[in-house]
Amino acid sequence: MTPAGPYPRLSGIERPEQLRELPEAQLPALAQELRAFLIDTVSQMGGHFAAGLGTVELTLALHYVYDTPHDRLVWDVGHQAYPHKVLTGRRDRLHTIKQKAGLAPFPSRAESEYDTFGVGHSSTSISAALGMAIADRLKHTSHPRRTVAVIGDGAMSAGLAFEALNHAGSLDVDLLVVLNDNDMSISENVGALSNYFARVLSGRLYSTIREGSKKVLRRMPTAWELARRSEEHVKGMVLPGTMFEEMGFNYIGPIDGHDLGALVKTLRNLRGLKGPQFLHVVTRKGKGYAPAEADPIKWHGPGPFDPAKGVIFKEKASGPTYSQVFGQWLCDMAERDPRIVGITPAMREGSGLVEFSKRFPDRYFDVAIAEQHAVTLAAGLACEGMRPVVAIYSSFLQRGYDQLIHDVALQNLPVAFAIDRAGLVGGDGATHQGAFDVSFLRCIPNLVIMAPADENECRQMLYTAVTLDAPACVRYPRGQGPGVPVESAMSALPVGKAEVRREGRSGLAILAFGPMVPATAEFAERVDATLVNMRFVKPLDEELVIRMAQRHEWLVTIEENVVAGGAGSAVVELLLARGYVRPVLQLGLPDGYVEHGARSDNLAAAGLDPKSIAASIERWWQPRRLRPAASE
Repeated sequence: MTPAGPYPRLSGIERPEQLRELPEAQLPALAQELRAFLIDTVSQMGGHFAAGLGTVELTLALHYVYDTPHDRLVWDVGHQAYPHKVLTGRRDRLHTIKQKAGLAPFPSRAESEYDTFGVGHSSTSISAALGMAIADRLKHTSHPRRTVAVIGDGAMSAGLAFEALNHAGSLDVDLLVVLNDNDMSISENVGALSNYFARVLSGRLYSTIREGSKKVLRRMPTAWELARRSEEHVKGMVLPGTMFEEMGFNYIGPIDGHDLGALVKTLRNLRGLKGPQFLHVVTRKGKGYAPAEADPIKWHGPGPFDPAKGVIFKEKASGPTYSQVFGQWLCDMAERDPRIVGITPAMREGSGLVEFSKRFPDRYFDVAIAEQHAVTLAAGLACEGMRPVVAIYSSFLQRGYDQLIHDVALQNLPVAFAIDRAGLVGGDGATHQGAFDVSFLRCIPNLVIMAPADENECRQMLYTAVTLDAPACVRYPRGQGPGVPVESAMSALPVGKAEVRREGRSGLAILAFGPMVPATAEFAERVDATLVNMRFVKPLDEELVIRMAQRHEWLVTIEENVVAGGAGSAVVELLLARGYVRPVLQLGLPDGYVEHGARSDNLAAAGLDPKSIAASIERWWQPRRLRPAASE
């Protein structure tokens, strides 16, 4: 795809071994080419952008110093891993990233031996890297590996990261944790001083003196305590690493993450040190591309854009997205009810909370990447009479499951969950598909679960959720709905009551949940089937389900969730419990992981686009419909 001309050095790098053959003096020029390549490629197809631009030098230095893939390099989340993919044999396929049959959006073990751990959700790198380091120690190999975890400052806000640090610091393992701190900048003077300290504190002389002194001074407890406190005091005056030292790590930094010479020298020093090491690297998101440096949030994951003008091409929207419907509803509710509080685990933009955060800053809480805390914080607010609304992606709610059961549902607290990205999400792939929430939610007592068929129904369901004296969930998909106008008025829906969209005479009833209602409408019309908008996953409209079983010979359930344990399973359980044995076709997501691609590609791959739905029902229904005639 890419001619060698504009990238003479980069075009010769197919794997890190070739990178390590270059003179160190050529690395800055290579970094410029790599950054230009990222800007050019991502501008054509979109993708994660600002974070990767900020890790160009760090990625080069890590692969230059460490013997990858023998040495283990574990990335956190993976937003910053595009340079890593380019340097590990995937340069000419980067333009396919996030697309159907293209490169995975995040590091994937199935894609490359250099991707040592599959990621997508944050804060897993230190735990995974620690496991790898322990495994290497237990194997007693003649050529031991070095293990490096690279984690961003945002991911460090999650409890999992600190649990791993706490454990790692107590073990005698050779592990390097690199904190990629890209939420601040270092002036030239401070940067130079920080780089000097990093080189000194990571050097063999300092390490030898430090370890040797410990052995001597430990025999003299008073002197040892004085020395230890003095070292902490000195480091605490000039370095922000006392906390990590207390957890058992040797803290180095902060160091300028765009100074290749300092990075290479410091990493070489650290590669020779034993025990847990912590390197604090400061980078700038969007480095080298002015628009992304100025607004890294906007340029976190843009679509195609004009690199010269810095303008992101926007698709024409025919109506609001479900996230925007939620954001407007929350602002409207907050105007009405001072008890409304909005909570999100670091997804303000994605969840549609920007306007709410500006208009109601005292009632807006971004708890960072801490889903467990978000759920229990909401529980505490509900205990004191507030009406908390937790805006969270379906795949992220998985991380707060115990809190949902133990802290919210068990106590029957009125917390509303606005579950965004429920169902198939497209480009972010298997790690972010909202495939399981119906299955893991409907087994929880006290919980009300709703699935809107359109934008206006989403608004009314959200309103319904905050009127209940019980925990309630509204799950809605990514992107736009079928285009139903959203009414400004709000009215609570009767809990557990479905809506018959059309009465058919063919003997076939389709019980559809959420976005599958409009997806099946044309087929139901064509074959004269009854179409039911189920609305509630829990509680089910039992009366209507039984009535459908009494009046129809064949039933179909359809949902954008895995079939196993999903809404269709709830329908079948009810029918069997009431003694109704009917042929039921359950359509939903397959028992597997749906990979990346456009949302339309995802739906087609899962058999949930209108054409596939019609074909699946016809294949199942046709022989059953003809069977009585054939037997006469």
